[in-house]
Amino acid sequence: TCSNASAQAADNWWSEHLRRALQRWSRGARTYARAVSATEYDASTALIVVDMQNDFGHPDGTLFVEGGDQLVEPINNEISGAAQAGAVIVVTQDWHPPTTPHFIDDGGVWPTHCVAGTWGAELIDGLDPDSRASAVIRKGTKGEDGYSAFSMRQPGGDVDIPTGLAGLLRERGIKRVVVCGIATDVCVSATALSATKAGFDTTVLWGASRPVHADSATTAQVLDGFTDAAVTVIGRSA
Repeated sequence: TCSNASAQAADNWWSEHLRRALQRWSRGARTYARAVSATEYDASTALIVVDMQNDFGHPDGTLFVEGGDQLVEPINNEISGAAQAGAVIVVTQDWHPPTTPHFIDDGGVWPTHCVAGTWGAELIDGLDPDSRASAVIRKGTKGEDGYSAFSMRQPGGDVDIPTGLAGLLRERGIKRVVVCGIATDVCVSATALSATKAGFDTTVLWGASRPVHADSATTAQVLDGFTDAAVTVIGRSA
């Protein structure tokens, strides 16, 4: 009986010890989740996650961007930090018809990609697993060139066609936007520059974005554009 009692006491001690250890780990994990966000968020900030889709971010995609498959974790960290702070979270998608002047086969410059309803247009598996995004902006639905989350243009045109995002953000009291995703030198850049034009303070998360063209000349051109537009860049090593 004494032996049984001793064994029970030991079991209880280990159970309590494990419970407390798990509590400490859980508190630490939550603290870490907040700490890894690259920037601060609040209720007047919107996080815009640009075009994290299979055709861009999966190695089997038709327009795979090198390193795009490495962005899910850092972007999910940003989503977590933004959600905890009450920020608005927006995701964008290219959402093209099968035939459009946007594509090479129809006279455009890009390989066929992100055709509406296909695997390539779907968001990368694992992105925003808790569905915290409150808005989805789909670009190019009628064959437009849809680079910015804020506006589109007819191929070869010079007239901006609003997506409605600027109005949506103003309705929600947003003053600042944070942009990340694919691709730094195309849709991330276009979205950031449009955001500043629309009157929002704008930050680009360089480390949570990847470019189509990673050469020094393209990088310098993108950064010069950000500087001219007063876009803040976070996470770029010198």
